[in-house]
Amino acid sequence: MTDIASKPPLGTSWARMMAVAGPGIVVMLADTDAGSVITAAQSGAQWGYKLLMMQLLLVPILYIVQELTVRLGVVTGKGHAELIAQHFGRFWAWVSVVALIVACLGAILSELSGLAGVGSLFGVPKLLTMALAVLALIVMAVSGSYLTVERIAIVVGAFELLFIYVAWKSQPAGGELLKGMVNIPLSDPKYLYLVSANIGAVIMPWMVFYQQSSVVEKGLTRDDLPAARWDTAIGAIVTQLIMAAVLIATAATIGKAGGNAPLDTVEQIAGALTPFLGVSTGRVIFALAISGSAIVATIVVTLTAARTIGEILGVPHTLERSPKEAKWFYGVYALTLIAGALIVSSGVDLIAISVGVQVLNALLLPLVLGFLYLLARRLPEPYRLEGWYDKLVAVAMGATALFGVYSAVFGLVG
Repeated sequence: MTDIASKPPLGTSWARMMAVAGPGIVVMLADTDAGSVITAAQSGAQWGYKLLMMQLLLVPILYIVQELTVRLGVVTGKGHAELIAQHFGRFWAWVSVVALIVACLGAILSELSGLAGVGSLFGVPKLLTMALAVLALIVMAVSGSYLTVERIAIVVGAFELLFIYVAWKSQPAGGELLKGMVNIPLSDPKYLYLVSANIGAVIMPWMVFYQQSSVVEKGLTRDDLPAARWDTAIGAIVTQLIMAAVLIATAATIGKAGGNAPLDTVEQIAGALTPFLGVSTGRVIFALAISGSAIVATIVVTLTAARTIGEILGVPHTLERSPKEAKWFYGVYALTLIAGALIVSSGVDLIAISVGVQVLNALLLPLVLGFLYLLARRLPEPYRLEGWYDKLVAVAMGATALFGVYSAVFGLVG
């Protein structure tokens, strides 16, 4: 692990922050991926502002979860799967890895389907869009270091901020917005299904694995923990502002009609988000925003799958190694992209996949958050979870996991 303890001391906070920032912002930009955008758009279209309060409540929960991954990474210098194997045995490590791979494959389909939908807006065939995306992402990984890939992800992901501009241009009525936020139909199965999808769209299994391995690969030390926490907090706020912006934009347009306006294609979502920008301008802004979200998430998800399998197999698994040195790592990275591209090109229902993937994430939360919590309680002092904060984390994580599963099951059965 690279030691960056020689960087400016904590007193020069801005310099330190700029050197440390990256893993938290990247993983949070990836959190607002194509599937999350689609889920937020469906939420606004079908329920108006009734799921907006959830976007705000999930900010502290998202921070609590991801801050623990930072602690684990900087204190132990190990990835998440490696720590599970160390403390709970290889069987449970493989169980967590299998769950992660399932979530990653679902996420890849969601991200690539978003890119395919953007291509369709401009008349580009799915197969050509997929081929170009896969080729570009493989070339980026093979030819770049970790820092290069991180910077590319931040620049591309920054286009997601355009969704905030779209929400502002939609000019939502303040009274309707506030009324919708407090009018919550918890007894409706269809509402609960989207509640589960929104929880799964914000707290995803691959985020835990990615951020922990990234702080390790970047070489962050215990002295970097305060700056890394700010990196995570800023990312958590930004990602939920973007989710809220998408929901507001759709709620302010077709969502006014109530719960009978599902969006079945990416083209329909583009039309719902951009009527006040003009057809041409709206399409370009929407295409840049959702492409940014999909590309940064694809980078994060494929790296997570490749790194985690490398961890559990004990083979090289970092971008600092050449393809010759890390064959498994680059092989899994490339195969994951290619498999996802082929499935998306086959003509499956892209919107249903995207929302369904978020519900799957919610169902996996007890396993993922359970291991995260138990590992954080095994850290050495003063980094260990204990006292009142331990209880707060247990309640927040437990409630989120249980409500996510309950919403998913009740929504599906109902």
